[in-house]
Amino acid sequence: MDDDRKLEALHARVAELEAQNHELRAASPSAPGAAHDRTTAGRWRAVVAAVLITVAVVLAPVATLGTWARTQLVDTERFVQTFAPLAHEPAVQSFVSDQVMDAIDENLDIDGLVGDLFAGIDGLGLPPRAAAALALLEAPAADGVRSLIADGVDRVVESPQFANLWEGALRETHRRAIAVIQGDPNAVLRLSEDGTLSLELSVVIEQVKEALVARGLGFAERIPAIDRSIPIVTADALVLVRTIYQVAVAAGYWLPWAVLGLLGVGIAVARRRARALAWAGFGLAASFLLLAAGMGIGEQFFIGTVSPSVMPAATAQTLFDQLTALISSTILALVVLGVFVGIGGWLAGGSAPARAVRGIAGPGFAAVRSAADRHGLDPRGFGALVERWRSAIVAVTAGIGVLVLFLNRPATVGSVLSTLVVVLAVLVVVELVRRPAIGMRRAEVEETRNGDGEPGGTEVEPAAEATAGSAVGAGADTGPAAQAGSTTPV
Repeated sequence: MDDDRKLEALHARVAELEAQNHELRAASPSAPGAAHDRTTAGRWRAVVAAVLITVAVVLAPVATLGTWARTQLVDTERFVQTFAPLAHEPAVQSFVSDQVMDAIDENLDIDGLVGDLFAGIDGLGLPPRAAAALALLEAPAADGVRSLIADGVDRVVESPQFANLWEGALRETHRRAIAVIQGDPNAVLRLSEDGTLSLELSVVIEQVKEALVARGLGFAERIPAIDRSIPIVTADALVLVRTIYQVAVAAGYWLPWAVLGLLGVGIAVARRRARALAWAGFGLAASFLLLAAGMGIGEQFFIGTVSPSVMPAATAQTLFDQLTALISSTILALVVLGVFVGIGGWLAGGSAPARAVRGIAGPGFAAVRSAADRHGLDPRGFGALVERWRSAIVAVTAGIGVLVLFLNRPATVGSVLSTLVVVLAVLVVVELVRRPAIGMRRAEVEETRNGDGEPGGTEVEPAAEATAGSAVGAGADTGPAAQAGSTTPV
């Protein structure tokens, strides 16, 4: 009778457990309705992520151009650094020399001056043969004068003094242009809203007043402040120039932040963030390569437009190369960065090749950690802490690297490579310092033994075994009666 009662109690317990199991399955997210909702939400997340990343990839080249334009337009020193080296370029020096000689020849009658000189000599009553020879020397003399002037011009243009003059002129021209566009109240020229460029007499009068006082004319201090301007020219093109300047400045500052925000949000809402990161990286690299191709087309268009009507092709080529040197290096650096980001996202993904690559490096790190532990270099609690916050440390390190590059715009290949080296060094240190859980470490050892990147077997951690044993004990009686009941046919 006791065995029958125990058997009935065991059947009742099994029925109770089956009922609880059914309730848990009905309430779990794996129910059909919940699974459908989760699938729908996942699809929407994927669509939103794809749209955000695509928009960011499309806007990235525009943001790069805006940053470059803003740097050239706003920063006078950067503008001078870009164009000052042109004074040392032979093609530019030759062009400037030719322009100077043309201007001198147009405004100075060299043939007339030489002719007057020879006429005066002829008036001295030279012998007939000498007078005839003198007439033959007039044209070569004029050419000799032109040659002397041209040689002097070449010497000046190739001298350090010309380079200093060129740099000073660039700085002053840029400063005055920016002052006019920005509406500097201290500027001599001012651009009104209707496109009228005026000479501000108030600034001129104030400078005259200071000069007179400095010369000891005390009455000049009584000159009052006079607000008067002289209109010089009115043109809608001046308003357009200022509008373009304002748009370029605003876009160059805010658009890169918008692109970075779109990328961050797009990757954050993606279902598979590693894959989204890979697509973002490779997409950015492709967009910057297209921008580089567009720069090449623009170069050919620029040279074909300005030469030979405005300047020789060699001079136009030198000017374009110098103007785009900064943005060309920036595009190359961003292509390198995009490729590395794409490779990093691919390696962090769940594809079979990515897992195989990680499987090659994982056993190596595990072997180094094991060797360090055998030599008493186990970081103990610190290693467990690093393991616990490993994902956060990796994310923060990558974020700091991106922020460093972003705040030090425009990016260069050197800055990108140095930042990547530092980020990779930190990630390697994290891998060496972290101490995985016991089960994970055993799996790493098995991977090392197998050498194929796949776990060699399944081991149950001691803690897991204890948990399983306690669960069995809670679910059924393990005493002799239960054992007897289990052998009784049901």
